[in-house]
Amino acid sequence: MIVVAITGASGVIYGKRLLEVLNGKNIDTAVVLTDPAKIILEYELNSTEEDIKDLATEYYPSKDLTTAINSGSFKFESMVIVPCTMKTLSAIANGYANNAVTRAADVALKERRKLVVVPRETPLRTVHLENMVEISREGGIILPAMPGFYHLPKKPEDLIDFVVGKILDVLGIDNHLFRRWTGEMQ
Repeated sequence: MIVVAITGASGVIYGKRLLEVLNGKNIDTAVVLTDPAKIILEYELNSTEEDIKDLATEYYPSKDLTTAINSGSFKFESMVIVPCTMKTLSAIANGYANNAVTRAADVALKERRKLVVVPRETPLRTVHLENMVEISREGGIILPAMPGFYHLPKKPEDLIDFVVGKILDVLGIDNHLFRRWTGEMQ
């Protein structure tokens, strides 16, 4: 089981696309959407909470701190927060588990499970960088939504798939979402 949390930063397409790919690979997922994420989904993708629920195996309300994913006894292999707001990143870095997203991330770190945080903010303040360093020190992986261009993307979806492919790479899930660098110019 992979927990996918989508928070209210721009770039919710990354979370939706990740769920589409995992769903296509028949990998069980639990999804959590924050209230701001629901607004951004509508604004950026003309998508709804129901559209996202349909891509996941399980759905958990973000405000429910008693939900299964918030317990260390609930088995999940990894968690991806994509996109991750600076508010969520700060809460995780500082141990402020005030919702299902930050509590599940807290569980991932304390149980030494894989936590992948995909921040979507630019430019960054020093405190943002320090919070990222803190999460990294505790074993979290910081994977900014920074697409590469060496695969010669032709359309915006190629840039989205590059970032999603990198997320899958750190999760150890085989994928062919982008052309990998061979050391030679194409």
